[in-house]
Amino acid sequence: MRNWLKDLRIAKNLTQQKVAKLAGVDVTTINKIELGGRRPSPDTAKAIAEVLGFEWTKFYDEEQESA
Repeated sequence: MRNWLKDLRIAKNLTQQKVAKLAGVDVTTINKIELGGRRPSPDTAKAIAEVLGFEWTKFYDEEQESA
């Protein structure tokens, strides 16, 4: 699970639906990424990061730490 992503979204008072709309992706994509069941493509990672205000490479840094 990507608790940091969900926590950041909630701290910004955004729903998964709102993040999805602002990032231009489907809400199921946001849900699967938050649950850890899907790794975002670089374009999707950049879009989500722009909406939530973090460095998009955080998605990939996290995976390297757990590997």
